[in-house]
Amino acid sequence: MRIASLLIAVVAFTSYSALADIKRHASVPEALQGTWGVGADGCKPDDKLLIVLAAKSYTGANAKCSIDWVSETASPRGPTYSAHMQCSASPAQKASVSNLIIRPDGADKISAGADFSHLTAYQRCPAKP
Repeated sequence: MRIASLLIAVVAFTSYSALADIKRHASVPEALQGTWGVGADGCKPDDKLLIVLAAKSYTGANAKCSIDWVSETASPRGPTYSAHMQCSASPAQKASVSNLIIRPDGADKISAGADFSHLTAYQRCPAKP
């Protein structure tokens, strides 16, 4: 009987801990919105790695995307965001579903990419006057 009770307690505890708290947002959080570049010279308008995050859109070198929603998940390093997007490389191309992981790395720094093994470090570009 003790083994059954212990087994039930273990299953209940592991099931609860496996459910992460995920908040769903309608748009990209304001703190993450802006133009982001790689490295000190990454904010030049013709830079291929420049990305722009707006409330409901993402623009990169290879695609323009509309953001359907953003999921926020807690992690030991702070919140991690995943933007669910509809993207196309050209207006004539059919939109495809894509996800973008965004992890804040401090003041005016983020890491972003399609998955955790391919995150690129970005810094916020200065606002144009």
